[in-house]
Amino acid sequence: MTGKLAILGAAGGIGRVLTQHARDDGWDVIALDLPRTLAAHPLDADIPQIPVDIADAASVEAAFADLGPLDGFVNLAGFMSPHQTLADTPVDDFDEVMIGNLRGAFLAARAAAPLLRERRGAMVNVASGLGALSRPGFGPYAAAKAGMISLTKTLALELAPDIRVNVVGPSAIDTEFLTGGAGRHQTTEAPVDLNEIAQLTPLGRVATPEDVAGPILFLLSPRAAFMTGQVLWINGGSFMP
Repeated sequence: MTGKLAILGAAGGIGRVLTQHARDDGWDVIALDLPRTLAAHPLDADIPQIPVDIADAASVEAAFADLGPLDGFVNLAGFMSPHQTLADTPVDDFDEVMIGNLRGAFLAARAAAPLLRERRGAMVNVASGLGALSRPGFGPYAAAKAGMISLTKTLALELAPDIRVNVVGPSAIDTEFLTGGAGRHQTTEAPVDLNEIAQLTPLGRVATPEDVAGPILFLLSPRAAFMTGQVLWINGGSFMP
């Protein structure tokens, strides 16, 4: 597959791997991310890089304004909520997670849709297994990702037949995301025990960014031409809905 692909969150842990694999597959990649994340994790100099803050509607609108027609769009943007019970979650923390994950996904999808329609392109959102399999301490993030899954299904219905919209739901991945998110303040330790997760996973290990990049590229490709509104769970067999 060749064409123009915009990746939101391209400088994050999964984003950097996806960007490289997409280029290897022949995509012309445009990278969008927070300015501080682009600065902290430099991408190849020949990749167009556009700073954007998905918490700011005007910033999202400006970032997409000059992209032109797209063949693909991937939304990797988001961050983990502080590990605490819902009863102990301050309203400001809850709102920040919803704005940075669910509201940001809405803004990005709304901006990308007209650009994808011109070329009958494909959109892939990145949610989380927590969007369907809740765990204590991750309430706001899980709720936001469940909302993203629902958002994806609605978009798939409303944008068909011109645009396909799917979502992947990875399990825990050992990147800086677990301690806050690329470009954000990092906590001292991950809120999950990766060794324990590996032991409980049928395939016997924790997911890597490469494990997520492959399914995303599949959903963008003509090989997934009859798939829309679907969730691909990427978890080594630990969750089978």
